[in-house]
Amino acid sequence: MKVPHFLAILIIMVLLAPVPSAAQTVSVGVDERLGAVLPADLAFLDEEGNKVTLGELVDRPTALALVYYDCPAICGPLMSGMVDAFDRLDAVPGQDYRLLSVSFDATETPAMAARKRDNMLKAFERHTPFPPGAWRFLTADTETIGTLTDAVGFRFQKAGEEFNHPAVLTILSPQRKVVRYLYGISFLPFDLKMALTEAAEGRTGPSIRTVLLYCFSYDAGAKKYTLNLLRVTGTITLVFLGLFVLYLVVSTRRHRRDHPHGQ
Repeated sequence: MKVPHFLAILIIMVLLAPVPSAAQTVSVGVDERLGAVLPADLAFLDEEGNKVTLGELVDRPTALALVYYDCPAICGPLMSGMVDAFDRLDAVPGQDYRLLSVSFDATETPAMAARKRDNMLKAFERHTPFPPGAWRFLTADTETIGTLTDAVGFRFQKAGEEFNHPAVLTILSPQRKVVRYLYGISFLPFDLKMALTEAAEGRTGPSIRTVLLYCFSYDAGAKKYTLNLLRVTGTITLVFLGLFVLYLVVSTRRHRRDHPHGQ
């Protein structure tokens, strides 16, 4: 059986084509792991080279940024966006929330983390001096990095001397549960406030938290919080209906009291 000339060429091209390596087939992005709980004993090195664990660091609503400190592209703007948004946030850093930057480049050192910390903390204007303990800059070995990135669904890829990776903040509850992802390099203070409010849900706090969570819903498609008009208008309608019914009841009782004989 003769093989057509063009088909023979196609078969040869397929056979000679290089097979993609595992590293080449890794895509870049985020597989959301909402509800996942990060391991408390996952250990990192802080800016001074001391061992710290997630259990020690995440004890309140926390925004986690996976970056690398020598990044020439989006990591700098991402962390600058954090400075801009959290500086405008009406919340107390270190008390109401914490920030974590973790390098996913295992070759980076605590000294590099310390330099990045110093530069970022100097950029705050309203919250100045920004408490160093409220924003930690960490490094880790390859195994630890892999465990963390897998746990939050963060996929990155080595590209020469650099990395391709998404720009995202992962919001954690005080129990290290993933509660929200915020994408991009700039953030609205309102979105951050709502995400941190969700992270703190279940803890004692001002009643405004409950009101905010009731009135606003997270739009997974738009990746932001939007006013739930149906819920709000429905609630307002029920409130006015209840007030009207109460008015009728009070008016009827008052009329009967003032006119006991139906006059």
